[in-house]
Amino acid sequence: MTGRVQDKVAIITGAGTGIGRACLELFAREGATVIGVSRTQANLDEALASARAAGGDGMVLAKDLSRPESADEIVAATVAAYGRVDILVHSASVGWSWGEKSLNSMMPLADTPIDKWREVIGLNLDAAAFIDRAVLIQMLKQGKGAIVNVASISGLVGMPTAHTYCAAKGGVISLTRALATTYAKQGIRVNAVCPGYTDTPMIASVMNIFEDEAVATQLTPMARAGSPMEMAYGCLFLACDEASYCNGTILVIDGGTTARQ
Repeated sequence: MTGRVQDKVAIITGAGTGIGRACLELFAREGATVIGVSRTQANLDEALASARAAGGDGMVLAKDLSRPESADEIVAATVAAYGRVDILVHSASVGWSWGEKSLNSMMPLADTPIDKWREVIGLNLDAAAFIDRAVLIQMLKQGKGAIVNVASISGLVGMPTAHTYCAAKGGVISLTRALATTYAKQGIRVNAVCPGYTDTPMIASVMNIFEDEAVATQLTPMARAGSPMEMAYGCLFLACDEASYCNGTILVIDGGTTARQ
């Protein structure tokens, strides 16, 4: 029995950790040749080893996606090695943990310096636009392809803090819908996954909030965080041919958090 993305060529950003790494392993297991992208080579090497252990193969590229030229380089390297790009899963992002490295970047707007606004928008929204654009240009030549952007429920609902992050993820959702309306007739589907609380390094420093059952129940009806692999399965569905009529879909995977908001 073949895999759900058998013989597809899939670029997966943010592949060094978290949801991106789970996607790299899952897509490899399901038959894709994977191209993992993130900023840290050591993390990428570990992720590729896991993907190969899962029965897949591919390569990794250490790139800063906030630079537009990086996106072009990724696509060029992929086409040179494998001839095409069938799938993009854009999972690279910074979130809550970024505020520990870059002070005042995950604050309410009035407390956010302009340089921090531009920084987070660059890493989260600009990066999505740059890689989507570069991949779209290649997919238009091919006449087909599937793009899955990983956004967040923070782009759908208001949060009391991390306003730049919310704005960036809302932008990714709107960009996804706009691309879906423009390129569908050219054989390209564009969809997004919106994770809720997910047990990744991005929120590792606050994961202890789920240890209090009352707090956990307040956060989500399932009273737990999701796993990276649970998000990866959503990405896999939207990327594979089973989702052939999904276009502009915003798939929320949050244990019911937004259902009661």
